[in-house]
Amino acid sequence: MAQGYLIFHLNLAFSSIITEARPDVIRKCYWPLLEFAESTGIPVGIELTGWTLRQIVLLDQSWVDRFEQMLATGQCELIGSGWSQIIGPLVPYEVNRWNQKLGLDAYRQFLGVTPRIALVNEMAFSTGMVDLYADAGYDGIIMDRDNVRLALGLDHTPLSTTPTHALGCGDRSLPVLWSDSILFQRLQRAVHGDIPVSEYLGYVKRRGEHDGALLPIYCNDVEIFDYRPGRFTAESILHSEGEWKRLKRVCKHLKDDIALDWLTPSKALDKNMATIRPNVARLTSGSQPIPVKKQAKYNINRWAVTGRDNLWLNTACHKIHRLLMQKEEASDEESWRELCELWASDLRTHITDNRWDEARLRIDKVLCRLWQPKLLFQAGDKFAGCQAFIENTLPLDMQIEQDAEGILWTIKTPYIHLVLNVRRGMAIKSLSFKSHNFEPVLGTLPQGYFSSIEYGADFYSGGVLIEVPGDRNRMTDLEWVTPNFKRQGSKVLIIAKIPLAKGFLEKKITIDVETEKVRLKYDFKQFIRPLGIVRVGFITLIPESLMMPLFVTCVNGGQNEECFQLNQDVNHGQAASTLVSSTAAFGATDGRFVIADSSARKIVLRWNPADCSAIPMYKNLLIQDLHLTRVWFSLCELDDTSHATGTLLPFSLELGVA
Repeated sequence: MAQGYLIFHLNLAFSSIITEARPDVIRKCYWPLLEFAESTGIPVGIELTGWTLRQIVLLDQSWVDRFEQMLATGQCELIGSGWSQIIGPLVPYEVNRWNQKLGLDAYRQFLGVTPRIALVNEMAFSTGMVDLYADAGYDGIIMDRDNVRLALGLDHTPLSTTPTHALGCGDRSLPVLWSDSILFQRLQRAVHGDIPVSEYLGYVKRRGEHDGALLPIYCNDVEIFDYRPGRFTAESILHSEGEWKRLKRVCKHLKDDIALDWLTPSKALDKNMATIRPNVARLTSGSQPIPVKKQAKYNINRWAVTGRDNLWLNTACHKIHRLLMQKEEASDEESWRELCELWASDLRTHITDNRWDEARLRIDKVLCRLWQPKLLFQAGDKFAGCQAFIENTLPLDMQIEQDAEGILWTIKTPYIHLVLNVRRGMAIKSLSFKSHNFEPVLGTLPQGYFSSIEYGADFYSGGVLIEVPGDRNRMTDLEWVTPNFKRQGSKVLIIAKIPLAKGFLEKKITIDVETEKVRLKYDFKQFIRPLGIVRVGFITLIPESLMMPLFVTCVNGGQNEECFQLNQDVNHGQAASTLVSSTAAFGATDGRFVIADSSARKIVLRWNPADCSAIPMYKNLLIQDLHLTRVWFSLCELDDTSHATGTLLPFSLELGVA
């Protein structure tokens, strides 16, 4: 006999639900859910954040009382989430840890229950999340199966090849109860009347016969039954039969026609673990370091650099986090609770105007309370001309030479050798470090490096790419520049201003004669954040100086680093559709990204997410036995949540060695 389970996600912070509509949601969605479980006898999993639970307490205590009773009788099972629905791989470890603590405290306070299983928020998973959930005391997690199988290259293999346990950064693992995007979307369509019930039942029967006995029938939002959140301008009308009635009818058919037996999520997890030999594996890969839910448009950049102004929003949250860690508020529950709420995923997608304005005002108030700004720069500094600077104020340990045509500028210190191409906006021709015996590890692969015309271009380092599809506009910084120079102690700043449509880019390269570090800074002046992509800090590796295979390492919301081998063709910047500009990225939540070769030679990229929470992405291709490996940082991507509002924050990237 086939067995299945139902898990409903409750979220009063749903991005497109206005505050005033929340009592309506409780009445039309949350009460019918409890009645559904009572009348059908189907034990349902109910997942909600501590924040949503508290809102229900304030708006309708009787619902919470009924829910508590049904938890005691086993008619419902509580599934954990956290205090807020946050995208764990995009936030620092301390925020994730507090989010779980506050959520568990709320469950115990309002329901007297501690959940066994946690649902990964928005199914945005990273390896570091396993250790986080284990530390919080969970026995298992719920994650989207389809995208994990895609990440692991298992999408064309039998379901039996899917891992049963998620391995963390070390030796710890947690069993996984799988959600299935296609299964829950098919149920939604049947209930909404988009497909005939008979067609849906036939599909489930085939899945049961093909996949095995345990089916994740539903694991998604409850606010889409007999209610429309207003997320889209053209939403389907409510079914005349009544969608809760229709859901009951469909579930009755599943039991009567397919002989489906219903389990609680915990029993489904236990059954899965008891009948299947454990298959423990990491659920991520270089192509998908952070798998998420549903189809490709729901990649991690949705919450990182799209939305109304997610770059600014995430940067402000990082700034609050840094300030909390430095002050007495480091142990203040209310301060962490507020930060978790400001990091909620729903503020970063289809948020309403009023709620967006409220979030901005709230962030301003928090920063004013925590932040005591210091004067970092003195006004009135002037740039000297290049020749005068070189002759009069160049540090003793630095040499600057120009080639005969004035195109390539070579800067040497005891620790780095840097060649800049001023014909191409100060693109990096080559950069080498003393620790690497001054072998260039990054720079430019010139046109003709690859024999295929498909890659018959120059692949520069240090550049900028801006594309605005609606304007049919593509901008780069690859222009003639006349750099200015400035000295600050042991550091020399090389500065150029590059015109862009409706603004300009101030590009600054800082070289410290006493360290193996070079800093690149991109400051967009009078340039509005576009409805398109903005990618900066392109780094092109020089294959001849590196021993393959390569590895990249970073922290994605956990406490420990995650390592990915670059052993397959990957392009995070490849468009998922004409409306979605990318497919994947890393969280790198501590502002550190390491590239290493097999000989342990490392390039370390550092930035401050509290100044600009740019997202690292990469491309790795094998082209006729030659490698093209590039890393870059996105300030803006394009998807269905994107708005052309806000400004592009200055981004500063340090290149160095371990």
